[in-house]
Amino acid sequence: MQVCGLWPFIAGSSDLPVGVPLGKNLLKGTVVCADPISWFLANLINQPSCFVLGRPGLGKSTLVRRMVTVLEAWGHIPMVLSDTKPDYVDLIDAMGGQVFHVGPGQEVINILDFSQLLSELEQIPDDITRGDAPRREAIDAMKRRRATLVTGLLELGRDARISEKERSMVVEGLRILDEEFDIEKEGRQPRISDLVALVRSRHPRLAAIAQDRGDEERYAERTELLLDGLIALTSSGVYGSIFDGDSTVQIEAGRPVVFDLSSIDDGDLTLQAAVQAVSWSFGSAVVDAEKYLADAALRPRRHYFLVMDELWRMLRASSAMVFFVDALTRLNRARGIAQAMITHTMDDLKLSSDELTTIAWGFVARSAMVFIGGLAQSEMGNLEQVFAMSAREKSMIMDWSADGSLNPHTGTQAVPPGRGKFLLKIGKKPGTPFEVELTAAEMDVNDTNRAWTTAAERFRANAARVTETLEEAA
Repeated sequence: MQVCGLWPFIAGSSDLPVGVPLGKNLLKGTVVCADPISWFLANLINQPSCFVLGRPGLGKSTLVRRMVTVLEAWGHIPMVLSDTKPDYVDLIDAMGGQVFHVGPGQEVINILDFSQLLSELEQIPDDITRGDAPRREAIDAMKRRRATLVTGLLELGRDARISEKERSMVVEGLRILDEEFDIEKEGRQPRISDLVALVRSRHPRLAAIAQDRGDEERYAERTELLLDGLIALTSSGVYGSIFDGDSTVQIEAGRPVVFDLSSIDDGDLTLQAAVQAVSWSFGSAVVDAEKYLADAALRPRRHYFLVMDELWRMLRASSAMVFFVDALTRLNRARGIAQAMITHTMDDLKLSSDELTTIAWGFVARSAMVFIGGLAQSEMGNLEQVFAMSAREKSMIMDWSADGSLNPHTGTQAVPPGRGKFLLKIGKKPGTPFEVELTAAEMDVNDTNRAWTTAAERFRANAARVTETLEEAA
């Protein structure tokens, strides 16, 4: 009876064979399968979301690329809405997806141009006999999203929430453009510069919101800050023509897509955050439109996997972006969207106030599954409290955070001990440690250090010559 409890005479249970095969269980040697969509559909988690944490260079993007690759093969459409390195361009291109290069002198995204989606939503029939108005509901939702995007960018530029008066003026201004802008005469869609001109014109409906009391000087005073923010979004402002021109970006529903932001200077966090906000908003808008069209039986129902990498860039750029991301991600389950949010450490989510930090930490706490790579003790934040991590789990994660040793003779650095290793946590249940194993087919789209390839080859060649010279001298 006692022998039954002794190793190796007992076999442990295998991991659930549900989801994307990720790698080998470090304790049992079995294959670990997991992804937020498959586990949600199998009722193993209550929402299709995951968060990935880990120090740079330990394989966070590789883990997510594995999910993207298999989920796309299973019919779920990946949308990588801010690829800043880039880490996903080669993969999405290999899938035959759309690659948009956004940055100064590249693609233009007219932040007021939702015409493609609005025209598709016009096809939805209203059922007057039942009092239903799904077409109007869908169109109104899309216009609210457009207004939210503009106000979000204004708050990013100001690094503060805008006033209710300014928010109302933006909403009403967009409504006036919808009613009065002559697209056929102008030969284009309205732009943010047209909204600037409208505010400057002291349109009677805007003057009423500004409560200028018939005084032009009072109107100018009460709209000065709003105009400052709007002008910054035009081609005369700090963002150049990225948001103020004819859109060259048209997302084709049903195809994988990636927004490549790698041309934007890493030091320009505000511009990166602005383009991230726009790409996230446009990507989510496409998915929203797809849902409304599917509800009306005009499209097959599709599910999307949104990848939100380098989250820290947006959160650090402006406190207002914390609220923007919070609002953007809370309703994804109802939209039929799964999401993966990625950053380095919990320190990335420590922001300028306790309130903002609590909201940002909530992104991790609300995620149904969390993949934790190598982290130092000081970088774990509240993970121990939220996920009830054992001493063994914490020790494992800290061991993975060590750097690879350097060989002084060859000049090459050993692979870090935590490369590709993650702990999968679901709530307060014991975690599952595993190591990602790549197939040969994945290798070509998983080299995220290509910018250093030539330098590395030159370094190795120089090191070999030095070693050869020393050996000859000896």
